[in-house]
Amino acid sequence: MSEKKQQWETVFSTKQETEVSWYQIKPTTSLQFIQACRVSKDAKIIDVGGGDSYLIDHLLDLGYTNLSLLDISEAAIERAKNRLGEEGKNVTFIVSDSLHFQSDEKFDVWHDRASFHFFTEADDIQHYKANVIANTTPNAHFILGTFSENGPLKCSGLPITQYSVEKMEAVFGDDFTLEDYLTEDHQTPFDTVQNFIFCYYIKR
Repeated sequence: MSEKKQQWETVFSTKQETEVSWYQIKPTTSLQFIQACRVSKDAKIIDVGGGDSYLIDHLLDLGYTNLSLLDISEAAIERAKNRLGEEGKNVTFIVSDSLHFQSDEKFDVWHDRASFHFFTEADDIQHYKANVIANTTPNAHFILGTFSENGPLKCSGLPITQYSVEKMEAVFGDDFTLEDYLTEDHQTPFDTVQNFIFCYYIKR
């Protein structure tokens, strides 16, 4: 098991869902961006690095029927499975590092507010982009939430990369068209604030 995977297995095995900084009972910004895509309810949507977040629950409540949840941690996926119960029958659960994920299915919507900022090496950032391109349909919607330049420097003790819209464009602008973006203060369960930037792209 890689050191990175071991770390996330430990996090999800030892902390309650309300003891992690990314906990949100309703991820409103992500939901608004996904609804803004105006895709059909059976469009293929993947939440990358989603862990045991509540995004999938809310998408199911909205009537989406073709959902995938990817996370490096098996413990996180098990928590989501157990919580969703019978509701989880419309969800494909995938245990994988987002950097090495390859799928025969191509996704209409790729959403990530959890994994991208952990890539600090230029090669890994380019590899991630290549994965998004390879695993999505033509004209796919790509929603990326990541720590802004006013956000934290670390998460769960790991170094991260901060982004401005200009830095995001430098990575993705050649292959994706920026439709919208915003910054958001995320209130953690510990009464601290983390600033995120969300960018909504369409694949060229």
